[in-house]
Amino acid sequence: MIAVIDYGVGNLFSIKSSFARIGADAVVTADRKIIENADRIMLPGVGAYEDAAKKLRESGMGDLLREEVKKGKPLMGICLGMQLLFEKSYEYGEHEGLSILKGEVVPMKGYVDKTLKVPHIGWNGLHLERDSKLLKYCKEGDCVYFVHSYFATNCKESVIATTEYSRPITAAVEKDNVFGCQFHPEKSGEVGLNVLRAFCEVK
Repeated sequence: MIAVIDYGVGNLFSIKSSFARIGADAVVTADRKIIENADRIMLPGVGAYEDAAKKLRESGMGDLLREEVKKGKPLMGICLGMQLLFEKSYEYGEHEGLSILKGEVVPMKGYVDKTLKVPHIGWNGLHLERDSKLLKYCKEGDCVYFVHSYFATNCKESVIATTEYSRPITAAVEKDNVFGCQFHPEKSGEVGLNVLRAFCEVK
């Protein structure tokens, strides 16, 4: 069973529906016992980093996620959920993350070509940086759907895929039992479903 973390931030229904489409049992929950008993954990997220990080801290969910990762349980973050896995974000100030992965989250504005729109919204191809469990069903150039204005950097040890938006942007990460997608697999058609399938097969 997959515990989809409900902390007031995230596209929970779409994620749960996507898991249902591939025959996976997913439960949207904020219940500590359910999360502890789950086989794997999904951390969704949309909106502001500061607000999401605060909710994780105040609810005790951040500590719980770190504990479950230390036990070896697979954890996957999506979009803002992935960004929260890193040490800090510079989204409207400097904000502390979960520090499960090394790296930080910075603005795309000033990094990508100034003629390109930020937020980055739409379909982009994946460049696979190395073999990974999460992207084992993906191939070079597979297109996935992005909606974001910030991206993870200084995280070379965990990057498994990038996308090109005038310059390379971190698209997916993996380190041991921790995974993340900057794109939205639940909005990325069959390619996205294959990413979720791969996550469900991680042991």
